[in-house]
Amino acid sequence: MNDPVNEAIRLLLSQRLDRLEQILAGDVLSFYGQILDGFVSTFREIVEQLVAGNEESGECSTKPLFIMLTTPGGSPFAAERFVTIIRRHYKEVNFIIPDYAYSAGTVFCMSGDNILMDYCSVLGPIDPQVITKDGRTVPALGYLDKINELITKSERNELTAAEFIILKEFDLAELRFYEQTTELTIDQLKKWLVQYKFKDWKHHKSGKEVTEEEKVSRAEEIAKTLNDTNLWKSHARPINMETLENVVRLKIEDYGKDHKKQRAIQEYHQLVVDYMSQNTFPIFIHTRYFP
Repeated sequence: MNDPVNEAIRLLLSQRLDRLEQILAGDVLSFYGQILDGFVSTFREIVEQLVAGNEESGECSTKPLFIMLTTPGGSPFAAERFVTIIRRHYKEVNFIIPDYAYSAGTVFCMSGDNILMDYCSVLGPIDPQVITKDGRTVPALGYLDKINELITKSERNELTAAEFIILKEFDLAELRFYEQTTELTIDQLKKWLVQYKFKDWKHHKSGKEVTEEEKVSRAEEIAKTLNDTNLWKSHARPINMETLENVVRLKIEDYGKDHKKQRAIQEYHQLVVDYMSQNTFPIFIHTRYFP
């Protein structure tokens, strides 16, 4: 027997999503949870279902896609495949951050034409999360920074016996994997910024034309800043809209300036959170075709 409370929330979810799609004039896909490699096929199926429901024919929808993203992060490899999927079907993709999108979620956002946040929304450093041999998820740069610190101490003959054991027992192959994952994350961010976020950046405020080299240079600056563990101190450091614009120098669209849009986003997002809590879903994707 269906839970009447659950059914009522599902109906209200559909109504609020429909209202939001009308306000945004596009397709909305809400993603809540970790970005995982094993979830790629499901993500593809949901996106293709959404595109198939549009009236126009052709490989790429003329309607924009708005991804409402709330995630603690996850796999940069899965994020890369997610981007391949959405860009196969949509010419314009925008990300809405009603709460937070950390790590791989932050990198995922950089594949958007626009990033929409309000004063309470946050992204995070792009330090990738990796799975250790014992199954724990850890920030790669945290390990790399610690290893580099121990190597520096060793060069100065300041390494303690305990630190020597730690350094000796660390798996070099695992360390190289952390380095490669970090390099991939940075490369992804730079590529997507230039290809999508900066595609309409034609002129500087002075009126001077923006060159491709300048776009690449700005993308590298943003990647370096978001990857700077000395600046952010913690993998979980929340970076708000003001900091993203003034420190990272990343253009953000403040949806809080449009009160109708802000209210529709927040009401829908809160209901998504309530529905997930009611059903204890680890990952939840919602579109107008949600059963």
